[in-house]
Formats: sequence, structure tokens, C-alpha cells
Amino acid sequence: MAVRATRREFLQTGSLLAGASVLAGTTPGWQARAADHERATPVALGKAEHCIMLWLGGGAAQIDTFDPKRKSKDGRKHAGSAYDAIDTAIAGAKVSEHLHRTANILDRAVLVRTLHHDEIDEHAAASYRLHVGRPTSGTVVYPSIGSVVAHGKGAISEAVPSYVLMGFPTPGRSPGFLGPRYGFVYLSDTETGPRGLVRPDRIDDERHARRMALLQAAQTEYASSVGGDDVVANYIETAQSGFRLAGPEFLSAFALDREPAELRESYGDEFGQRCLLARRLVERGSRFVEVSFNMGFVNGTGWDTHNQGQQKQHLLIQSLDRAFSTLVLDLEKRSLLDKTLVVISTEFGRPAQFDAGGGRGHHASAFSGVLAGGGLNTGQVIGETDELAMNAVGRQVSVPDWFATIYAALGINPADEIYAGERPVPLTDQGRPIAELLT
Repeated sequence: MAVRATRREFLQTGSLLAGASVLAGTTPGWQARAADHERATPVALGKAEHCIMLWLGGGAAQIDTFDPKRKSKDGRKHAGSAYDAIDTAIAGAKVSEHLHRTANILDRAVLVRTLHHDEIDEHAAASYRLHVGRPTSGTVVYPSIGSVVAHGKGAISEAVPSYVLMGFPTPGRSPGFLGPRYGFVYLSDTETGPRGLVRPDRIDDERHARRMALLQAAQTEYASSVGGDDVVANYIETAQSGFRLAGPEFLSAFALDREPAELRESYGDEFGQRCLLARRLVERGSRFVEVSFNMGFVNGTGWDTHNQGQQKQHLLIQSLDRAFSTLVLDLEKRSLLDKTLVVISTEFGRPAQFDAGGGRGHHASAFSGVLAGGGLNTGQVIGETDELAMNAVGRQVSVPDWFATIYAALGINPADEIYAGERPVPLTDQGRPIAELLT
């Protein structure tokens, strides 16, 4: 099933005008202060080239997925996990019974069980925090993780976008002060790609050539002018990027029917097909691909399992299990897993207790994330929670630490600074990478 957007909706997101120009390489704004580096503790950097982030929008229950505890006595009244726990490829680590495929390949991954922050009631603020790495600010519009990766790694190919979003274009996904060239290309259709990039039938080769000549003339005239407007320059650059993306290298990624039927079936439903598309985009050179699991909800609520959403939560977990495990093995088979960091992230977790409607509320004191591949030292569990997965026992992993670990795995020094105009901004809010994953 394809999820489609109208042309107006597509343009309103700025996907073509803001996202397509992600292709430009690193700019002088990517800087670090040498003195700060001399004083800082050395950070081990990984060699991953790409990142695929699976976003479980709504707040996935850690106690029902990657950090199961004792099972609730009657399923929806007494505090505890809703499902049985099973062993995994990591000795001593258990996950939900509905993650049985993932359990078998978890030696390729790391469970991080003590993520935490202080956003509880507001989904938008928590989602922003897990996309940007810090709270919202009234003075600075910070860039998203995808934009930072695109900026820090640089483009691999001008024919493929560095930052691709299969989800909702919320503020937390934007390039912020990095500017539109590090924005995303927004995909709403896994079958054909962005319709705004496809040349209409009425535009033949001759007409297209005349348009390109006009665009080139406008660029030449602008370049020779004095005191030009940056908005005009950005528009011209974006238009050129859009034309480059209209080529076969990018659009061929959407031909999922060229994949073996058995593999497509293994990926599963629409979310799984998006994960397959993410793999195809990475193969062609995309740096960061976000695949949101919030396009359609078989349980009525998605991962925001209040009230009756809990009853069919297992269907979501099973879908994630198929897609994630197949993606990891598929990347491994193609010798891409060490080069690709696969991240499972969500805005917060859920409490062990059930609400009056049989679902779960919000919980941000301790929740889980997953890191797979990317050249990390996998097969580990980082952090431990109490008997009901509500609070950390000892070691905690902050959101800035989570971001610092992802950046370091991708060879981006989290101690670096980027610039909002003349103002230096640290990549993370004092985050430190999880050292044992990188040594």
C-alpha cells in the first residue's frame, strides 16, 4: 500500500525546494576549535558511512519490547510486561516474545536501556528532543540529526539526496540554521518517488533544454551581480539539485519490484517496504534515511498505546521484528552492515502500570533504543533498569550521549562545533559517546 500526498501538500513541506539541495558538500561552517580539542578527552571515531533510523513515533513501551520484566498477572491490570520474554543472541539479555526474529540476530546490535529526558506529556517536544538532541530554543533553530549527518559527512553523489525522510516533516526534522541545502527530501510514495521530480509528459527534451538554459542564464546573471539575495541563490541551487535528482540513479531506487519476491515478503508490510527502500537508497549513496513507523496504525493508536491501543500492540511489534531483522541481515549479506548504522529510536517509553482503559501512559525516566551494525562493538547491553523498567539502576545514557554515540560511529567528532551565523554551537549538549561501543 502506498501513502500518497497531493502536489500542494508536497510543496508545502518544502521537500523539493528545501530538501533536494542536500547534495552540496561540506561548507566552511563545519569547524572545530583546535584549543578545545587539545583540552578534550580523545574520542574514538567509527567509520560508518550511512545511517538508517527507524522512528517509532508515539513512544514505544520498553517493557513490552526491548526491556521486558515480569509479566503482568492478568495482562492489563497489574503492572508488568504484557508479553512473555525470550532469550536472545546476547547472553543474559531478553526481549519480548514478539521480537523472536530480532532475538536471533541481536549479536549484531546493542540494546541501550537507560535513555532518559524530562519531556513527559508533550509528544512534539519529546520527538524534537530525539531528533535534535536538545530542547527547543527561543533563539536558535537547531538542525536535525539527519541534517548534521548530511553536513558532516558530505554528499556521496549529486544524483542522490543525502538526507531522506519517510515520515512527517515536523520542525525537528528541519536543517535549522544549517540552511536548506542540508534539508531532507520527503518521500510519501515507496512506488514512484517524489512526483515533483518527475518531468510531466508535456515537457519534451527540447522544452526541458530551453528551461535549463534559462536557469543557467539566471545563475550566470546572479553570479555577476553585486549584493545578490541569498534567497535567490538558494532557489537557483535548489532547482538545479531537483533536476539532478530527476535522473535514473535516484528514481530507480523506487523499483522495489526488481528485488526478489522472497526478500520483499521477508520485509513484510508497508513499514518493511520502506525499510527495503532505505537499503536501496543507502546503496546509491544516501547518508541518512529516516523511516517513520507512523503512517497507518493497525492497533488504532500506533506506538502511543493509551487505552485500547495496547490490545493490538503486538501487531506493531511483529511488524518491527520482521522489518528490522530482515534489514540487518540484508545489509550484512551485501557487506553494508559495518558501513551502515541502523538506529531504532522513539520519543519516550511507557510505564509498567496500565491506565483505566487498559493502555499505558508516558514515561521518560528510562526507555530503550537500539543500535545495530555501523562497525560498533555489538552484542552488548548498555544500562540496566529496575524490576519494572521504570528507572535506571546505576548507569544512565542521556539524549546528548545517544547523539554523541551516533555521530562518533559515523566518524563525526561530537566535540566539533558548527556555526549559526557567527555563533559557535556544539554538536551535542555536552554529550559523550558510549566509549565501549567504539573502542
